[in-house]
Amino acid sequence: MTPQIFAIYFYWHYGPGFKGLLRIWKNFLLFGYNYFSIGLLLNTLFSPWHRISSSYGRGFDAAVWTRVFMENMISRTLGAIVRSIVISIGLTAEMIILTIGAGLVVIWILLPLAVPVAIITSLGLIVL
Repeated sequence: MTPQIFAIYFYWHYGPGFKGLLRIWKNFLLFGYNYFSIGLLLNTLFSPWHRISSSYGRGFDAAVWTRVFMENMISRTLGAIVRSIVISIGLTAEMIILTIGAGLVVIWILLPLAVPVAIITSLGLIVL
């Protein structure tokens, strides 16, 4: 085993390997964002639930107008509540992915130190 292999490993670990880890982390974040449709749900937050809405019809009748208005408001409120819940779940999932990814980045950076620390610790245990 030549000493050059260690240099090659460190180059890969902190170069292409680290870039790959960041790319995977970004893919997980984008997956969560797209899976929960956070952008789309924010754009359509106050749209009627399942596009259920009533038509006002022709002419003006105060009773019909009030009933249709209330039906449409209930549909929009229900849509906003359900979309807000899904957005909240999606943002929570994104925060979990962000936290786990940050932890993995720290572990990735410190991982090469594990081998010398393990060797030194084991030698210390053998001597005792």
